[in-house]
Amino acid sequence: MRRIVRYGSLALGLLIVATAGVAWMLYARITGNIRTDEAATQALDADRAARPRALRPGAQNILVMGSDKEGNYGSERADTTFLLHLSADRSRVAMVSVPRDLMVSIPSCREPGGGRSRAQYAQFNWAFQFGGSACSIRTFEDLTGVRVDHHLVVDFSGFERIVNAVGGVDVKVPQSMTVPDDTLVLKPGEQHLNGHQSLVFVRARTGVGDGSDLQRIERQKQFMRDLLERTRSGGMLAKTTRMYPVLNAVTQSLTADPGLDSLDEMYSLVDAARRIRRSSTSMVNVPAEDHPEYWGRLRLIGGPSKALFKALREDRPLAKVDGP
Repeated sequence: MRRIVRYGSLALGLLIVATAGVAWMLYARITGNIRTDEAATQALDADRAARPRALRPGAQNILVMGSDKEGNYGSERADTTFLLHLSADRSRVAMVSVPRDLMVSIPSCREPGGGRSRAQYAQFNWAFQFGGSACSIRTFEDLTGVRVDHHLVVDFSGFERIVNAVGGVDVKVPQSMTVPDDTLVLKPGEQHLNGHQSLVFVRARTGVGDGSDLQRIERQKQFMRDLLERTRSGGMLAKTTRMYPVLNAVTQSLTADPGLDSLDEMYSLVDAARRIRRSSTSMVNVPAEDHPEYWGRLRLIGGPSKALFKALREDRPLAKVDGP
């Protein structure tokens, strides 16, 4: 009997060790998926004297960029950019979208080859092409006066993996849509979209409505709401068997600064946002209108944009400042 008990205890101990080992391997694999943006860290450190200071310690500003590696420009641009702002007391969260076609002053940025780009007036998404995520951050900070604490870059192929990992998303397609160089056409109506279909939904622009980037941003915000609802439904993220594929897909898609390049740091951010009530969540656009001198481009709307940027800097609740 003692031998049976001893062997049983040994088997249980080995099972615990094996389970812990597998869990650690999965954790290490997921964390190892996240790429660290060392180049941006070095570039931002070199330009630290030109960056704004944070006015409210504890508030967090994370600039999230969706990189367009599938464009026809022979280079990479930030097709989608938004700021995720968490209030210092973690009672509010805001997502502020920046139109890619917004004409802005892009500062001289450190280039991958070691030189510097020239300062110029151009559309916002070109900053990523000139100097990567660091140049987008510098351009956003110069535009708003808001200090960016962290940043994330999500590639579009990763976006497809994330949507597929959650099992697709239910959305309402407003009209028939496609994107250049893609044979897929989405028909109008409520439907369940997989990853590639979702990518068409959030990227389509030409031939959809008025073709403006502002209209596309509204569609992207709608999709983000639907995606969040999908992850909340059925306790998806509370079930390990369903959570691992999602985490694996998300982390494979990310490049982050050294402050967000681990699963623990990422979880702390997501958990803080998750605890905030929906009534305290804002989704707004940087106020913009058609540019009178550049066809198809946008410019800031003075008063509302200044109010928005001031509220972000001072960590105050956002008023409705996302349009004329």
